[in-house]
Amino acid sequence: MKLEALTKNDSKKVQNKIISGIRDLINYKNLEPGEKLPSERMLSEKFGVSRSNVREAIQKLEFYGILKPMPQSGTFIANIGVTAINGMIEDILELEDPDFKSLVETRILLELKTAGLAATRRTEEDLINIRKALDAYNKKVLDGKDAVQEDLLFHLAIAKASGNSTIETLMLIITPGIITNFEKHHVCDENQVVLAMKEHEEIYKAIENQDPQLAKEKMKLHFEILYQYCYKTQLS
Repeated sequence: MKLEALTKNDSKKVQNKIISGIRDLINYKNLEPGEKLPSERMLSEKFGVSRSNVREAIQKLEFYGILKPMPQSGTFIANIGVTAINGMIEDILELEDPDFKSLVETRILLELKTAGLAATRRTEEDLINIRKALDAYNKKVLDGKDAVQEDLLFHLAIAKASGNSTIETLMLIITPGIITNFEKHHVCDENQVVLAMKEHEEIYKAIENQDPQLAKEKMKLHFEILYQYCYKTQLS
């Protein structure tokens, strides 16, 4: 575990080194807002890091809107002004990995919204995908197997049905941390896992019937019983 933590910490340090380096290039006028970023190869040579490290740092800056990828043209610095870029990068460098409680709170806020949107916007294909994920979860539970990943796939299918790509992306970002913590802390006993089958079915039905208010209510009930109860009793 210590080795894994060290590796992750080192990776973050390398990312921050690259992000700081890109900020310095902008501040010293080697790069201007709106200009094209040098290639991964050039940046890896300049900063003495691997191209994969550069790629990860670029993806992070793209996520926060500081870099803008342009198909067949390359990656460009956002045209938002040096002062704004400096402030945003400073915030990024100070970000810490979220704890489990923060992940759960964020997920609850997102999923109450996605449930309502999914009920309003879902297509027949979305229903098929949600049903498939739901059936996979039920099978794992009934077989007495761990179904954490299937549970999250069910919720991700709902996020996709919401028709909001930003919400779907945010769900994908926080999912790995939730899976890791669920498995680490053995969250939720057998009774809660079985109860979730019924709750999932009710959420699915509300989405199928295109009832956004009921979908949000059922999702809220699901989290109150499943996550808040388990968090207080097993992780406190």
